[in-house]
This record gives sequence, C-alpha cells and structure tokens, in this order.
Amino acid sequence: MPLTNDYAILLVTSCVGRQLHFYMLKIGIDYTAAVHQSAGIGRYTREMVNALAAVSLMDSTYHYRLFVAEASKIVPPTLPGPNWQWCPTGLSKRWLERLWYRLRLPLWVEGWTGRIALFHAPDFVLPAVMPGTRTIVTIHDLSFVREPNSTMPGMAAHLNRWVPRSVQQADHVIAVSESTRQDLIALYHTPPEKISVLYHGVTPHFQPTENPTRLHEVRQRYGLGERPFILTVGTIQPRKNYQRLIQAYTIVLQKLFIVSKNNHLGLVIVGSKGWQYEAIFNEVSRLGLENQVHFLGFVDETDLPTLYSAATLFAYPALYEGFGLPVLEAMACGTPVMASNLSALPEVVGQAGLLVNPRQVEAMAEAMLQLLTNMPLRQQLIQAGFKQAAKFTWPKMAEQLLALYKANIF
Repeated sequence: MPLTNDYAILLVTSCVGRQLHFYMLKIGIDYTAAVHQSAGIGRYTREMVNALAAVSLMDSTYHYRLFVAEASKIVPPTLPGPNWQWCPTGLSKRWLERLWYRLRLPLWVEGWTGRIALFHAPDFVLPAVMPGTRTIVTIHDLSFVREPNSTMPGMAAHLNRWVPRSVQQADHVIAVSESTRQDLIALYHTPPEKISVLYHGVTPHFQPTENPTRLHEVRQRYGLGERPFILTVGTIQPRKNYQRLIQAYTIVLQKLFIVSKNNHLGLVIVGSKGWQYEAIFNEVSRLGLENQVHFLGFVDETDLPTLYSAATLFAYPALYEGFGLPVLEAMACGTPVMASNLSALPEVVGQAGLLVNPRQVEAMAEAMLQLLTNMPLRQQLIQAGFKQAAKFTWPKMAEQLLALYKANIF
C-alpha cells in the first residue's frame, strides 16, 4: 500500500523542526494485534481501545489514529468513535520491523498516521517514529526471559532482540502487573519511575449464567454432557503447566473414588494449540484419560461465561503469567479458583482463591479436593471472588491510560 501524502510534509517539517499545536492533539495506537489475534494481546488491545473510546466520548480534545499492519488481509471493524481513524498499511509487522530496525530506514509510522504527539505500542515493540514524537510501550510479561524453554525459539529470539530496545527507547512503559514491573527493573534495569502499572479489566458480560437452558445448550455444543468438571483456559503450551495439572487431576479422581465411589469428574482445557503441546496430549494417553479430559480448542468469547459458570472449579497452575485474566473471569462468574503462587497471580487472585506451588502435583491435587468437597470454603471463596473481580475494570484502566497520555504529551 503506498504511503500517504503526509509523508513528504512530515519530512519537511522534521527537517525544519516545526511543531504545530494541531498535531499535538493526535495519538497513534498500534491496533495490529486487535485485528489479527482473537485472544491474548489482540483481545487486550480491543478492550483497551473500546474503553478508551468510551471515556473519551465527550472529549474532542484528542484524536486517535489506529495503525494496522498487514491490513489487506482483514476488513476493519467499526471505528469505536467519531474522533478515531484507521491508518492501514499492506506491509506486515515483520517486514516493518526489518525496515525499522535492521535497515534503520526513516520509514516513520507517521507516514501512515500523519503527524502525532504520541504513539502507544500495546504489543511489546515500538515502531520507528519521527523525532519529537513521544512513545509508550506496553510490556505484558517477560516470560521469554524468565521461562525461555516455554517460548517458541523464533519468537523468543525476536522478543529478546527488540523488546529491550523498545523499553529503552520508550518515553514511558506500561506494565500490566507489579510483577512485570519488577521484572523490567530486575532484568532490563528500567528506572522505576519510567514504569506505570495498569491492570487489565473484566468485561461486564463475565457474570454467572443461571439459565439452565443456556447451560445445557453450551454443555451439549462442546460435548460435555452433564458431568461436573474442572476448567482451565489458556493456549496449550508448556508455560501453562497442563502436564502437572493432568497428573494432579488423576490424584483427585483416585481420592474422590475412595471417598465417594465417584470418578465422573471431567477436566476441560480451553485454548488453541500453541507449541510443544505434544507432551500434554501424550500425558492424557499415558494415563488413560482420553474419555475424561476434553480439549475444546479456541472457544468463542460469548460462550466463555457459561463454561466458567458450568465448571465446578477453575484451575490455573501457570508457571509464569504477566497478569492472568482468566482467574478474574472465573471469579466474576462465581467459580472458585485454584491458581499458581508464582509471578503476577498472587496479586491478581489476592485472598479470593487457593494459591499453590505449581510444580508440586500433590499440592495442586489437595487444593482442588478442598474446593470440591469443602462447601463452606467454596462459598467463602466464591463471594470473595466476586469482590476481587469487581476491582478490575476496563473503564478504570482507560481513565488511567488517558491520564498517562496527557502526562506524556504536556
């Protein structure tokens, strides 16, 4: 896709050092992940922009430019507001990064967005920007440093190459948790005052599903029948620790059978295949659990609240998380939670769930048994979970983000 006509003007204004107040009111945001990724950072970016548009609805001071790479492969959704504009390019993000960082061409992102005061990259890596443009980058986690064996080799090399540079070059850094903030300080020696923690939010449609017809319909759609089940949500990859979860689930089945002759409890894993997932499927076969462990793949977000509501408990034994949104979604739907006690999960879960060492299979099994059999504990954690999830909202995050934009522009 050819560059906009603004590019020649930008080159001239850069050379003569002109700064027009008109341009100071424009903010660029990299929206690429939002249109190319259904979950993860794509979902985060969509929620962030929608919430930002809502809190900015009555304020025409700021105009937003949504930059989208590889835009020829998608049909852009409806713009979130009147002061928003698409700024697409047919070039892929990988090609742009080669041009920006390997060849170091002055192919500024303003060639598509027009002159802007600030550019926000919510997906780890900053683009090349004109001199004078302020920049903010969001870092979701440093798992590729903390858990290098859990990241695809190609992706790990890419992130290790460009993320430290982006963090260093950015005028400000957003961390999605205090845990990620501490990692940035410890691993990249980022000045603490350069980092702000802005938590994710829980969207309002994550609430208990009480309609029995809806619950039955979703259970049938995913072949779950009416049996009780443990639920977990996340891409199938080593960092999610599913092998140990499956082993702990086996122990739970054995102990439940000894106590009540009941071994009809299922385990449901929601998430697309990521990488190094073969060992996880092999573990199910090795333990003879093919009829009890269900891999649902990617599940549409409209069905997730009902799956959370249908689950007897939610398990999230990840070895590392920059945030851990699924635990809050489960809490918001009234499902008690067992989670890892590592990285960001203790600050997200608070006192509203059982935290365990995710490398200790017996400890996971014992925590799940408590949530399955101790009714007073279940009710206590369900109520605590509602209160904990209510602390995390996208409007709150958007208000903080808008304040951060203003502080970095003026």
